[in-house]
Amino acid sequence: MVGPRDPKSPVQGPRFSGATRRSALGLLLGTPLLSACAGVQQSLSQFSNPFSSSSPPPAQPAGPPQQATTAGTGGVKVAVILPLSAAGNAGLAAQSMRNAAEMALAEFQNPNIQLLIKDDNGSPQGAQAGAQQAVDEGAEIILGPLFAQSVPAVAQVARTRGISVMAFSTDSSIAGRGVYLLSFLPESDVNRIIEYSASIGKRSVAVLVPDNAYGNVVEAAVKAAVPRRGGRIVAFEKYGADRATPARTVAQQLGSADALFVADDGDAVVAVADAMTAAGANLRNIQLLGTGLWDSPRVYASPALQGGLYAAPDPAGFRAFSGRYRTKYGAEPIRTATLAYDAVALVAALARTQGTTRFSSDVLTNPSGFAGIDGLFRFRADGTNERGLAVMKVTTGGGVAVAGSPKSFGA
Repeated sequence: MVGPRDPKSPVQGPRFSGATRRSALGLLLGTPLLSACAGVQQSLSQFSNPFSSSSPPPAQPAGPPQQATTAGTGGVKVAVILPLSAAGNAGLAAQSMRNAAEMALAEFQNPNIQLLIKDDNGSPQGAQAGAQQAVDEGAEIILGPLFAQSVPAVAQVARTRGISVMAFSTDSSIAGRGVYLLSFLPESDVNRIIEYSASIGKRSVAVLVPDNAYGNVVEAAVKAAVPRRGGRIVAFEKYGADRATPARTVAQQLGSADALFVADDGDAVVAVADAMTAAGANLRNIQLLGTGLWDSPRVYASPALQGGLYAAPDPAGFRAFSGRYRTKYGAEPIRTATLAYDAVALVAALARTQGTTRFSSDVLTNPSGFAGIDGLFRFRADGTNERGLAVMKVTTGGGVAVAGSPKSFGA
């Protein structure tokens, strides 16, 4: 369940007086604002990813609801809603994210915030009750929930009070109207890898995506990104349980392509590569492209995928974060833990620097964005986000960066 991330060097820009490298994670880029602070990992997909083929979260919690708690003593109250008592891995993920949130609070020097931590039991009803309790207690912003199906219930409560929600789901359909997604969206992966492939002259792209919700999102993103970068899609196929037929169709058209884009998780990508090889494709003669789901031991171990390129956060960030987490908690964080850390660091920075407008839409959607553990990110007006990702190359030793994360966003 663990993946990689955290900047190799401090974020350049204004610092708070006396702030350490860790506690200064909250200053906006370019102006005296802040920075807070990942591809979409398979560990992520179990919880916040609506595109996962794994089973949905259980309707009932594994144990009794946990009592609401607080962390910090600041004057600005911030709700944190997580499925702490949900069954199985979801509950474990929530605890790791809670730890990360409290770690951010500890590492940010003298933050003027107090976390109101609520257990939503892994259900929309629990999430709504937690949100209602938090706003009644004076919460000015809500961080969470994790599950996509719980976000609308929280948003309903938040909108009645005119406050924002920073949710951890990857389902773009629930964003908007004060709901911002601090997560890893497939669109960012697609845009970054297509942009990079075009920059190295790969503009004739064959595409294979799964016939599911994730594939639908990627399809829309890649069909927009390729022509925007001056390229063309020479073959496009979706696959289900039968990968052989779509692979054979694409293999027959590879002669007019200089790149093959496959968007799926590690096991599936390896199976697609094997199907392409069985169909007669020589994958060594074409540039393989993928998304952050390629960050998988299965991919790194596949001879057919060596040299493939995919978009993902620079893993150095998560490695440094993980080291600090292990020191504090004696365990490994899950890959989603950085989202909770970044959310708390961001609101702490905004509370310190932005006065009464600290959580307004104008502040949250600042086009300069924020710098966090996983690199740059910014919220769009529609509630989705854009991330500054690195381009990684598949090697037997793991992912190796061939193009770093951007230092700033374009217009």
